[in-house]
Amino acid sequence: MQKIKAALCREYGAPLTIEEVMLRAPQMGEVEVTLEAVAICHSDISFWQGGFGGHLPAVYGHEAAGRVSALGEGVHGLSIGDPVCVTLIRACGHCDTCGGGHPTICETPYDSVGQSALSLEDGTPVMQAMASGAFAEKMVVDQSQVVAIPESVPMGAASLISCGVITGVGAAVYASGITAGQDVVVIGAGGVGLNAIQGARIAGARRIVAVDMLPEKLDAAKEFGATDVVSAEGKPWSEVKKILGRGADAVLVTVGVAQVYDMAPRYLARGGRIVMVGMPHGDKTASYSPLIMADSGQAIVGSKMGNVVIKRDIPWMVDLYGQGRLKLDELISGTWRLDQINEAIADTLTGSARRNVILFK
Repeated sequence: MQKIKAALCREYGAPLTIEEVMLRAPQMGEVEVTLEAVAICHSDISFWQGGFGGHLPAVYGHEAAGRVSALGEGVHGLSIGDPVCVTLIRACGHCDTCGGGHPTICETPYDSVGQSALSLEDGTPVMQAMASGAFAEKMVVDQSQVVAIPESVPMGAASLISCGVITGVGAAVYASGITAGQDVVVIGAGGVGLNAIQGARIAGARRIVAVDMLPEKLDAAKEFGATDVVSAEGKPWSEVKKILGRGADAVLVTVGVAQVYDMAPRYLARGGRIVMVGMPHGDKTASYSPLIMADSGQAIVGSKMGNVVIKRDIPWMVDLYGQGRLKLDELISGTWRLDQINEAIADTLTGSARRNVILFK
């Protein structure tokens, strides 16, 4: 066991406290990563607010990058010192969904308390949220969650790949099923939304319409590849249909607001699909007209982490970044120290940040 500093949550909604916690050594199939960057995702904030349930005390954070600092038995393809992306996608590799090529929805349960590598000095277990616990100096995770990356990728940019980028790009490229020439609406032009816009561009969409409340976010959407932008005020679906000449083939909802899901079908063309990317709190619900959607041949599909396969897709996205075809550095709104994490969360909650990143060096 070793002592590390971590941002600990002891009460939902209360400021995180920087404390020393215990981190056990990696066991069979596990990897210890010394972190250099972790981005703040809205899922972390939802956990901190108590919207996703869980246990306390807890360490959140899951959008991370760093270097391998220890290896458990049976780890293959990684070496001490390797720069890596660390994701929350813990995949067993042998259940039906993993075997079917869908590791993001692995069916093997993970006990974020009982299997946690973290504890207090008195032995009290600390929840390793989302199988990660990256608001800390180090983390121990399953080898399935880790992908080696080139030395040339800055750690701040690399951390974004681990969640926001694969979630947004993957939602457009894989989950939406869009094909070249189809039209896409992306609701929400925050960090994930901007990546969904990039993904729609990469997939060959004809028109990519971004919808958001904030003018500065709509300006950013244009920078990242939106062909058109529409304010979310009033009845934005009417304006979208004027632009497209019909409804959209895919509507990607990247904000975790249930009321937005209520409105999403209004943007659709016949045969169109709603892609659920943003995650509202667990007590929130949305409603639809099954008759209208069934009669129009429309669909609602879930997208967890963009339906990606990280060993395949992270190297692909890193290569796109190296070619200048995928923006990463431009996603970073601000950088902070671990002891500034509460300020970084507050800044994220203003809604103006693309991604705030905690840097450890």
